[in-house]
Amino acid sequence: MSVIGFDLGGTKLSGAVFSKDGKIISKETVLLEKRKGNEVGSLIKEQVKKLLSNHSDVEAIGVSVPGISYSKTGNVWAPNIPGWDDYPLLKVIKEPAGEKIRVTIDSDRACYILGEVWQGSARGCKDVIFLAVGTGIGAGILVNGEILRGSNDIAGAIGWMALDRPFQEKYISCGCFEYHASGEGLAKVGKEFLQKEINYEGILNIKKENHLTAHDIFEAYNQKDPLAEKVIRQAIEFWGMAVANLVSLFNPEKIIFGGGVFGPALRFLDDIKSEAKKWAQPISINQVKLEGSMLGGDAGLYGAGYLALKQSVNG
Repeated sequence: MSVIGFDLGGTKLSGAVFSKDGKIISKETVLLEKRKGNEVGSLIKEQVKKLLSNHSDVEAIGVSVPGISYSKTGNVWAPNIPGWDDYPLLKVIKEPAGEKIRVTIDSDRACYILGEVWQGSARGCKDVIFLAVGTGIGAGILVNGEILRGSNDIAGAIGWMALDRPFQEKYISCGCFEYHASGEGLAKVGKEFLQKEINYEGILNIKKENHLTAHDIFEAYNQKDPLAEKVIRQAIEFWGMAVANLVSLFNPEKIIFGGGVFGPALRFLDDIKSEAKKWAQPISINQVKLEGSMLGGDAGLYGAGYLALKQSVNG
């Protein structure tokens, strides 16, 4: 018996066949190459057919999507894929999968934590949070061994966590936390600092403001650039406040950091913990562990595989 997991991102689709004990039997990644709407759906159908033709014992398929998966309809909202405002992904995958193969879809943030529970840093945990910091920010939240999804499957959208005041219009599209401390947020904050610091003569000056990236910020930080250090210090404050709020609300055993920013920001976990201690419930903050993801960029893929496995086992 085997299962298939798909991890759909804004730029690529990864698919893998898993054995029931969590080993990857085969894996393939294809680029979306600016596909949109039904073009992405057709690509997924092609990959489903391909994997099923090569593996005859597949019993279930799990899919991780970058947005919201509506469990009642099987439709998804994925803002990074044009035309996927309410896309009927379950129906699309069921066509090549057939009636005998179960298909389950969930958000990427839910799949991140499920992957870590199955094969990563959260094995054996019942109360744990995956804080995904990449282009955006989201959280996969496990409470008493179950994914917290909310009344309409939108729980964990913590990029909108309010961590500063007063409210500013620039927060509308992505939220306060995400604006300041995501990968794109680091670049935005860096651009703002460049515009304000007229006497700055550091290495980030050679970057045009419109082309500044989080990678540039980290590279400059490594060279002790003062503006980059200022951006990172502010991000550590936001990450710390977010951890404090999550710990005070959910009392988790662990908070696992993943996504493209963690990565290079894993070295700041002690600083984030110190910042969180200023704000958090004092007993629970001293009990929680902050760790990096063991699965890295494959956390969502493993989570999708685990979704499928649970469907297969539960029948």
